[in-house]
Amino acid sequence: MHLLLRVNRFIIRVFYVILQPQKDLYFMSETSTIVEENKKSLNFIETFVEKDLAEGKNGGRIQTRFPPEPNGYLHIGHAKAICMDFGIAQKYGGICNLRFDDTNPVKEDIEYVDSIMEDIQWLGFNWENVFYASDYFQQLWDFAVALIKNDKAYIDEQSAEEIARQKGTPTQAGINSSYRDRPIEESLTLFEKMNTGEIEEGKMVLRAKIDMASSNMHFRDPIIYRVINHPHHRTGTNWKAYPMYDFAHGESDYFEGVTHSICTLEFVVHRPLYDWFIDELKKTKPEDGDYRPHQYEFNRLNLTYTVMSKRKLLQLVQEGLVRGWDDPRMPTICGMRRRGYTPTAVKSFIDKIGYTKYDGTIDMALLEYSVREDLKPKATRVCAILDPIKLVITNYPEGQTETLVIENNPDDENAGTREVIFRRELYIERNDFMEDAPKDFFRLSKGGREVRLKGAYIIKCIDFKKDAQGEVTEVYCEYDADTKSGTAGGNRKVKSTINWVEINAALPAEIRLYDNLFTVEDPSSADADFRDLLNPNSLKVLENCRVEPVLANAKPFDNYQFLKIGYFTVDLDSKPGKLIFNRTVSLKDSRK
Repeated sequence: MHLLLRVNRFIIRVFYVILQPQKDLYFMSETSTIVEENKKSLNFIETFVEKDLAEGKNGGRIQTRFPPEPNGYLHIGHAKAICMDFGIAQKYGGICNLRFDDTNPVKEDIEYVDSIMEDIQWLGFNWENVFYASDYFQQLWDFAVALIKNDKAYIDEQSAEEIARQKGTPTQAGINSSYRDRPIEESLTLFEKMNTGEIEEGKMVLRAKIDMASSNMHFRDPIIYRVINHPHHRTGTNWKAYPMYDFAHGESDYFEGVTHSICTLEFVVHRPLYDWFIDELKKTKPEDGDYRPHQYEFNRLNLTYTVMSKRKLLQLVQEGLVRGWDDPRMPTICGMRRRGYTPTAVKSFIDKIGYTKYDGTIDMALLEYSVREDLKPKATRVCAILDPIKLVITNYPEGQTETLVIENNPDDENAGTREVIFRRELYIERNDFMEDAPKDFFRLSKGGREVRLKGAYIIKCIDFKKDAQGEVTEVYCEYDADTKSGTAGGNRKVKSTINWVEINAALPAEIRLYDNLFTVEDPSSADADFRDLLNPNSLKVLENCRVEPVLANAKPFDNYQFLKIGYFTVDLDSKPGKLIFNRTVSLKDSRK
């Protein structure tokens, strides 16, 4: 019952945060209490850390590590792990190292190493040291040799399929390999040959000798070394035998002095094996005393309408289904950066969802809410016309020019103002005019209905012109000269305000509108091939847009709010004379 109440309170708080504007977050006293309690509480891993510090474990040291494999670009799920690993070290005065798990040279590349470093720094974190699992290849090799000598590892020449069959099932014990009792000297000799190039890939492996009847499948003589005849991005062709992840990971933690090895929930079942290898390693290093790293697990981050599998993301890139790893539709950190997400927004989102011991899926709406929450008080607000139609103010003097002063952001008193040119001919949005408008359409239409031009005058439509295809090409209006915004007459109320840009000063721009990459909430669990679930409307490119001249010098990653449309950022492809903007997020959540 207590757990149910906690879950209900959490659901209430999350939905309240999503649905209410920022200014109302603390309106309800109960919700306010929940939010305040959440700010003060520790996540369960912080509780473990504080307990270890209180007990004086590891000499009071706190050392973590972020250990990505350089076989792809990082995604938002990795951002959660980064915030945990680096955040724990920051909070408790420890250090966090960056360690690349580079034990599979076939899939790894220096390109991924560089991108990982860039993403971590973009999020606002810095590592104490950079390490690689390949730094420890000799130490790992020596440990493997020690296991063979102690009759705790052996060379197996069975195929991968035979080994898998003999491992049994979770309810049925495995069968010993016929090579399990191979003489120690013979295994040592063959292990050396695995690393000299004399043994073909797949012909033999080194397995730990543990317990083929264990209820934990990972204890059933796991493979710890295999042959890979492929150059390594750091060690070249020096090694042919490479350690498996389960073998290299815990030992690397040990070699570096890690105290808290934090990973995701799928490694819970691997933890006994992690501890077994460290127990065996400690026997070879009695000088290290009581020190040992401990593994802790938290839930992965899963988001609706996307996939988090590196393999699937790589497929999308390699098959040209997206424009690259940094495509703004991708859940990669570089994709989100290109889309206009900010480090503050990403970290705020991760802070909202927290860390638990059970997996779940987070609605994309909460991430988008965090982005709006961050951009609203600081993004410069400008007018952009996505589908322009010409508007002529017939009673405005030809040749006359006015300079209007517009606030850059009413939510930021330090944001300043800018000057905007106003003349007789303007561009407005095509959907701000309707020839035969219903009663509930309050923008421009023929029949005397008045609207205000943003920051300028009240106008009303008197006529319009069509082309041979029946498309409206120009709208003719009259303005009321006594209704200029900022003057006494500017207080007159009308039901609608529309955006505009002056025709001569307006700049052409390409605007890219992004939507969910997939059409279903969980493409990974669907019966269909995940690629068949891609959203054909996830990208719309508008090439005939017009924006204010103040954007002439906008730089990539600059954030803006396009009034009444959404938040946008300048794309990497943008350049002077060819402005390109990506929609970061709409002004409000459009989902049900």
